[in-house]
Amino acid sequence: MSEQDRSIKSEPLVNLLRELALDLGVAWSRHSDNIWRQIDTEVWMLTRNPWLMLQLAGDKQLETMNADQSLRDWVEKLVIERRNAAQSPGWFQKNYASSSLKQVAYFSMEFGLSEALPIYSGGLGNVAGDQLKAGSDLGVPIVGVGLLYQQGYFRQAIDQNGYQRDLFPYNPPTWLPITPVRDADGELLRVELKFPDYEIHLRVWEARVGRLRLYLLDSNDPSNMPMHRGITSELYGGGPELRLQQELVLGIGGWRLLRLLGYQPEVCHLNEGHAGFAVLERALSFMKDDDQPFEVALTATRPGNIFTTHTPVEAGFDRFSPDLMRLYLSWYASDRLGISFSDLMALGRCDPDDDAEPFNMAYLAIRGAGAINGVSKLHGAVSRAIFQSLFPRWPVAQVPVGSVTNGVHTASWDSESADHLWSRACGEERWMDTTEGIGDKIRALSDEAIWQLRSQNCHELVRFVRIRSQRQMASYGESRELIQDATALFDQNALTIGFARRFATYKRPNLLLHDPERLARMLKDIRHPVQLVIAGKAHPADQAGKDMIHEWIQFIRRPEIRRHAVFLVDYDMLLAERIVGGVDLWINTPRRPWEASGTSGMKILVNGGLNLSVLDGWWAEAYAPEVGWAIGDGKEHDSDPHWDTLEAEQLYRVLEEEVIPKFYRRDSNGMAREWIAMMRESMARLTPQFSANRTVREYTENYYLPAANAYRQREAAHGALAREIERWRNDVARNWSRVNFGPLQIETNGDFHHFRVQVYLGELRADAVEVELYAEASNGESPVRHPMTRGEALLGIMGGFAFNAQVPSSRPAEDYTPRIVPAKADASVPLEAPQILWQR
Repeated sequence: MSEQDRSIKSEPLVNLLRELALDLGVAWSRHSDNIWRQIDTEVWMLTRNPWLMLQLAGDKQLETMNADQSLRDWVEKLVIERRNAAQSPGWFQKNYASSSLKQVAYFSMEFGLSEALPIYSGGLGNVAGDQLKAGSDLGVPIVGVGLLYQQGYFRQAIDQNGYQRDLFPYNPPTWLPITPVRDADGELLRVELKFPDYEIHLRVWEARVGRLRLYLLDSNDPSNMPMHRGITSELYGGGPELRLQQELVLGIGGWRLLRLLGYQPEVCHLNEGHAGFAVLERALSFMKDDDQPFEVALTATRPGNIFTTHTPVEAGFDRFSPDLMRLYLSWYASDRLGISFSDLMALGRCDPDDDAEPFNMAYLAIRGAGAINGVSKLHGAVSRAIFQSLFPRWPVAQVPVGSVTNGVHTASWDSESADHLWSRACGEERWMDTTEGIGDKIRALSDEAIWQLRSQNCHELVRFVRIRSQRQMASYGESRELIQDATALFDQNALTIGFARRFATYKRPNLLLHDPERLARMLKDIRHPVQLVIAGKAHPADQAGKDMIHEWIQFIRRPEIRRHAVFLVDYDMLLAERIVGGVDLWINTPRRPWEASGTSGMKILVNGGLNLSVLDGWWAEAYAPEVGWAIGDGKEHDSDPHWDTLEAEQLYRVLEEEVIPKFYRRDSNGMAREWIAMMRESMARLTPQFSANRTVREYTENYYLPAANAYRQREAAHGALAREIERWRNDVARNWSRVNFGPLQIETNGDFHHFRVQVYLGELRADAVEVELYAEASNGESPVRHPMTRGEALLGIMGGFAFNAQVPSSRPAEDYTPRIVPAKADASVPLEAPQILWQR
């Protein structure tokens, strides 16, 4: 027996339970579920919060549990496994332990880790939570920074008339799986933040996420004025001033917190622009540590900052008025950063000279980041168009925005039956390393094994729907007869369709309800019945969203529909897990391109569910006829109601003519062989590709590691390279207005076009720019960038040179245009120098 094993055996059971309960890793492991279920089965099923269950356990109950040797043995085994896992090398340690990347700081306004810690509202939080979990699985050194919302996002109820009611229950920190952070002297750690004429004190909480840590800032400190204690009380509540306060707490307070805790991350990952102020505070840290001005500090730290945008429309970014910014940040600019307020505002404006333009948090994040990405390939392209105004005259294709398509943490969203099936086929460690070979192992599964998975999943969903429906019907005063009828809701053998997400007009949650009578006929078909599970919230301020919920409730309450469709109230992670674990088909109907990625449809993949979706977000790159169905033409139509009608018709037609017949087309053994083939291929091909495992590995290899290397180069020797780059940037900006083209000569000889152009650089050094030929993309190929060679100096013209190039004549000469762009090794163009000049 090892020393660790002996130590564990001597520890009181309650201490071991506490260790397990405070690790959110149990949220994606079912191994400890039976322990918490013993304390109170009903509360456990409603909350899935091990820490709360431990608070509920009385002394007698703990004594009884302690006397159960088999239980004690199981707890000890789980604790040993947890500690061993924390110490064992993960994918990152096996492959990149000697790299310059030691720490990534991941900032997000929300994290969806577990319903036990309700500090999320939807997609953004689910992405952040799933990436932290995958980071833990893979051993990527990430530390999370967020806010503790003691009211979280609102909870939903439906009244007797079918309207949404918004509830804001308080979540006492003692119920949440978090612990207060203390300093070296044992005192509660507090972060100080200056607001106009006063300071606020921020408490700090720690959440354990497997190997990783998430730190949460909380303004509900007794030393703060009552009006300030509520700054972090509610997610996405209040007006612009409260939002600005929250984002200052997240960005500035979050970076200060990391410094207090001793973290020195090479990489700072901003999950949306909310955390943009972190780039300012990070630069301030460099200013203090290395005695450099703000401009050099920002240039030194910029390569270590990564900005992920999730917003598909320009109007979706947070903006703050000049007056509000002046109130909160004018002193910060002058007293801390040593720059003027107008210089600070310029970082968040498209036109720095427009004093009326509000401050855009996405612009700040872009100007403070070394890399920017959207969250799907399509969203990357959409984002390049959105941000082109920051890079005037640059082709959209060269706006510096890449993409990393989101993925989901499969172990958090698989059903119990799916977990067993995948474990048998691919092993229990299948998501802890690369996913190579997983697809082939799933393709080797028999039809019977896959169909059994479908049957078990649907059986569990039907059981859950009946229990949940009875509870919610009782809550809004339905009759006993209707509540009793809920015990017969649904049929586990019927085609089950799911649709659950935020109710917003661009998501078109009522497209399926466009022709209610046609939908009703599908649901009531005796030979080929269909059943429908709907869930979702509308933001408290979104009346149009609430009206769409009311329309669904009215439809579902029709007597002939009641047994075939349900609206499950208060959509959260627990409810989502149940729905995605059991539906046969997931429908998604956003207006393209307004679904940046979308992850709800990814969550059904591991469970064998299929997708029917508009070609938007992730589905635009995932769709193939053998793994699902698509509607739309792959083009943008804005909010054209005529197009909504056309796509509704297409949705009904695909359901009636393709989906439903395929599901009910059975062989002599009652097996839906064609449907099973699609399940198998969807599971094998799409589950690994759209997993957070792949996403985090992609971020690590394509973003984190290069960012860490670039940051280390720039910060070395107190920012020597940063000072050099800053001098180059200033030189380019100061002299650019005097850069010009002279005459252009083109000759075509055989297989080549020969270009010769005169360039006048004035006082700008020739090695500060690059002259090149550019041709737009053609025939599906990338744009052409062909460097031109500097030739002889032009007599009598300061900074005058002739540049030459030859290109194949396979394309017309007029396709090519000479241009001048800034150029310097180790600098990022156009991100750090957006100037460009075209020969006309």
